Parts: sequence; C-alpha cells; structure tokens
Amino acid sequence: MDAIITKRHYRWHERLLVGWPSRFLIGFLLVVILPGLLVWEVEGYIRPDLSKVNSLLGVALAFMGSFFTLRQLMSYPGCQSANYILPTVLVWYGFLGGVFFVFRMNYSVYYIFYTAVANVFFCFSSYFFIVRHMRKKVAFLPLGKASTMNEAEGVEWFKLSSPTLNGARVDAIAADLHAEIPEEWQRFLARCTLAGVPVYHYKQLMESLTGRVKINHLSENEFGSLQPPVLYSAFKRLLDISAVVITAPVTLPVMLLTAIAVKLDSPGPALFIQNRVGQGNRDFKIYKFRSMCKDSEVAGAQLAQSNDMRITRVGKIIRKTRLDEFPQFFNVLLGDMSLIGPRPEQRTFVEKFDQEIPFYIYRHVVKPGITGWAQVVQGYASDADDTRVKIQHDFYYIKHFSLWLDVLIVLKTIRTIFTGFGAK
Repeated sequence: MDAIITKRHYRWHERLLVGWPSRFLIGFLLVVILPGLLVWEVEGYIRPDLSKVNSLLGVALAFMGSFFTLRQLMSYPGCQSANYILPTVLVWYGFLGGVFFVFRMNYSVYYIFYTAVANVFFCFSSYFFIVRHMRKKVAFLPLGKASTMNEAEGVEWFKLSSPTLNGARVDAIAADLHAEIPEEWQRFLARCTLAGVPVYHYKQLMESLTGRVKINHLSENEFGSLQPPVLYSAFKRLLDISAVVITAPVTLPVMLLTAIAVKLDSPGPALFIQNRVGQGNRDFKIYKFRSMCKDSEVAGAQLAQSNDMRITRVGKIIRKTRLDEFPQFFNVLLGDMSLIGPRPEQRTFVEKFDQEIPFYIYRHVVKPGITGWAQVVQGYASDADDTRVKIQHDFYYIKHFSLWLDVLIVLKTIRTIFTGFGAK
C-alpha cells in the first residue's frame, strides 16, 4: 500500500482548535462555566440554588443550540458567513427567555447577560480565526468530467498527474466514477479509501460547492426516494400556518401600507392575481402586490428583465425587498403554497421548460413557496439561462428538504427584506 496516501494532518495545537469537538469544549468552558465563576465564584457551583441551576442548564442549552445550528447552517454552499452568528445566538437566547417567562422559572439575569456576550464573542472569534480559514484541499483525477473540477471555487484544487499523491496531503479525492477508469487509478482510489481519504463522485462535490443539482436524464436521478419526507412535510404545514398567524399583527399593517403605496404610484388594482402551477402540477390563483404597470402582460406571458420598463417606481422597491410577495400568506393559509419552496411558474412557462429541461416537472413534488433557495441565492430569473440555473437550485432544495435548510432560507430572506442584499 502507498504509505504516502494520507489525509492532511494538522500539528497538535492546530488540531486542538480546528476540530469541532475541541471548539465545542472550549466554547462551553468560556460561555457556560467562566461567567458563572465571575458572577457566583466557586461557592456558587458548590452550593447551587434553583436560580443558578436553571440558569446553567438554560445557558448550556442555548450555547449547544447556537453552536450546532451555526455548524449546520455553515455547511451549506456559500454560507460560511458571519452574518448568521448574531441572529442565531439571539434566537436561542430569545427562546431561553421565553421558556423562563412561560414557566415562571427563577434565573440569574447577570449570568445570562454575560454568557450571551461571551457566546457572541466566541462565535465571531471562532469564525474569523478558524472557520473561514479552513479551506479544503481536494485532489481530482484527470479523467472524464472530473478533469475540469478546478473551475469551481470554494476549495484548493490539486490535479493528479499519476495514481499517487507524491507526498501531498489532501482532504478528499474527486473522480468521475461513471467514466472508464484504468485499473491503476481504480487501485489508487481503493487505497485512498482504505487510508481514510474520502473519494467523491464529481457531481456530489460540485453540488456541495454550488448549491445546485444538475440532472440531464431521468436515469441520472440522485434523489433516492422521489418523495420528500412525509413527516417533515406535515410538520412544515403546521409551521407555515403558525408563522402566518403569529406574524399577522406585523404583516397586515405592512400589507395595508404597501397596497396604498401601489395604488398611489400608478393606475390599476393593488393586487395582481394570476394562475400558477403548484404541487402535483395543479393550477391555483396566486396573489401578489402589483409591481408592474396595468395590463403589463397583454402581449402574453414573459419573464421580467433587469431594468424592465414595465416595473413601476414602487414596484422596484417592493420587488427588491420581497414585499410584493406578502399577499401570498393567504395562499399559504389556503394550502396552495408554503412559506418556503420553489417559486410557482405560469402554465405557459411550465409547458415550455418541461420540453427543454429534463425532469423539470419534478419541482412540483413539493408545495411552491413565497421564498426559496433559488430566490435567496440567485434572485429573480430574467431569461432562459437564469431559469435553468434556478431550477438546479430548486432541485438542490428538494433533495435536501429539511428544517435546517428552511431555517437558513428564512435568515437569508430576512436579510434581503431589510437590506435588499441578494435580490435582483
């Protein structure tokens, strides 16, 4: 066996900081234990009262929740960003405060405040000094479609010229496992696997780097089961209804003001009602605030372009901040849509894309959403090429259909609403 086939190794002090178990232990000591020593001193741990026990357990839960939430969110393509740290920590501490309030539990205000500050400091320090510098090194075989892997960003690429690493230390191997691979290269991949170096099919690796799933033929489907998880689908429906009802005191006044602004800005109704294609390839009526001039589609359905002359002044603002989508909360209550999912298209476009894009119709296996992975990553699709990329993002969402991905999309959407960043 080739003795030099090995993973990239870190020196002992680098391993201590880089590995997530070590970072978790360090964070637990800094966030949960140290503030307690500062507030209560050692005696507070030796003779704890109910208030201290509640505070310690609550903060331990908030720290673990924020740590693993951030770890999961930053595992998605293009999401290694510090922008998620503060909202995540605040949400978990807000949840902790809600539990204390509802159950009338005693707790230490000073201790919880200090741990919140320490948690934010630890998360930002961990990100800026460790996480964002953990750039993976991936070797790829010069065979088949994997030979162009170095065109993708996000990792440090190492092209192999022969079936050996020649002393190079890598985190993974990428190969086109569907190509004709010579025997010496097959033995090389087997030795890498035995040595603990993961070997990935190039499409799997590209998916993790781009957040897109390309499907050229039905036979290439990599989804496993073609149906999304039934249990999470039902749970998500409950979350959708609860979120719409709970946020109604805020969203209804915003919708009223938006409707007035649309009416004052240009002639025509405030609402735009149109048939769209939803789950199961069934038609439904979608509600939006009108962002274009009246009768903008008298010549037929067409995609909105950048700097489209049909978009009104108020329309540009509400499209950029996604306020035009707010009336779709009623579609969510009716069961036609979800808060998160692929955007619904018009029947004309569905029939057109179904002829041009293999497996296109599969995007209707889940409910369409007000916001989605394609919207927060790519923005509006303005032409056929943008639409093809958008559909690849939709396939990624369906394949990774989960609570974690929905949470990430919510955070990205909130950022878009308040900053306009990431929207077209």
